[in-house]
Amino acid sequence: MQEVILKPRKARPFFGRHPWVLDSAIERVEGDPADGAVVDLRSDRGQWIARGVYNSHSRIRVRLYTWSEPEPLDDDFWRRRLEASVRWRQTLFDDVPEGAMRLVNSEADGLSGLVVDRYAGYLVLQVNALAMATRLECIVPMLAELAPPRGIVVRAEREMIKLEKMVISEGHCWGKAPEGPVFISEHGLRYGVELGEGQKTGFFLDQRENRRVAAAYLRGQRVLDMFCYSGGFGICASALGGAADVLGFDSSAKAVALARANAALNELTNARFEEGDAFKTLDSLAASGERFGAIVLDPPKFARHRQALGEALRAYHHLNKQAVGLLEPGGILVTCSCSGYVTREDFLHMLAEVAERTGRNVQVLEQRGASADHPVAATCLENEYLKCCICRVD
Repeated sequence: MQEVILKPRKARPFFGRHPWVLDSAIERVEGDPADGAVVDLRSDRGQWIARGVYNSHSRIRVRLYTWSEPEPLDDDFWRRRLEASVRWRQTLFDDVPEGAMRLVNSEADGLSGLVVDRYAGYLVLQVNALAMATRLECIVPMLAELAPPRGIVVRAEREMIKLEKMVISEGHCWGKAPEGPVFISEHGLRYGVELGEGQKTGFFLDQRENRRVAAAYLRGQRVLDMFCYSGGFGICASALGGAADVLGFDSSAKAVALARANAALNELTNARFEEGDAFKTLDSLAASGERFGAIVLDPPKFARHRQALGEALRAYHHLNKQAVGLLEPGGILVTCSCSGYVTREDFLHMLAEVAERTGRNVQVLEQRGASADHPVAATCLENEYLKCCICRVD
């Protein structure tokens, strides 16, 4: 038997079906399990709790997958989990050839450490745990059967490879590799997506509904889209919202080139995208006396670990303060955070401090999160990472 025994008074979260057993909760390990091996989790009194996969190198020492003692973590188990996840997603959106959606969302689908996104005829797997990396040879053929693709691309963040001690071939593709961007359709608009590089799995699918909803507030406005990446918010503002003018900035030259290509793809002549550091660009625009009717802030993750929370909140405060200073009275601020360590309460408190420091009244019109294909497990609220507030600033 390969078992992990918890310290006294550490079992409650795992009886409550939390999937992450941290090293600090463990009293001892019995049976000398290899990294990637299946282990049983027991309380300090010997009571069976759950079954998961072990990794001696990770702070998340065990990722739990089943709370049913008779259920083995075999091929049939992974197939059932994948099938349930994929089948449910197919009821959410029309299954169009150029559609894009998330098929697997890690802990929320009982598959901790695995994200699967579909872009038209391709699947992109983002592997965030050794437990999933060591089972790719099993998982990939199952996905190919459940959601037949032209090709499957595997991605992993360098930080996660280091933290989980994974051996994984970044950008490896099963089947036919995409040649150049893959074109998807969302809300009647088309976007080119680079699957082998760029942020996340190639496109911010989690902001799907936020782009559409925010656009409805932007008719006739001059819109500034900061951290524009491939142009999602700005292009929606122009094409769906009827914005008068859109100016987008991103620090990545590749992202700006893709945003420009996407604007041309949708025949938009009033959306421009430029390269520039967000903080410096906002200062430069303020110094030039520029003003906007609406500003979108969708920055990358500022807090990658809990120790960075204070610094991240200061960065969000500074960024939003700069934006508020550029807004005309009655302007719309669409401000986002994808930092999981920043709670919704933290983010709203930050906006309150911005209102206090600027002397502007900030009305929060809508508080939004990720789209429905990015569910959050009620037993793992740490995965509720995306905050999107649509505000009116007097």
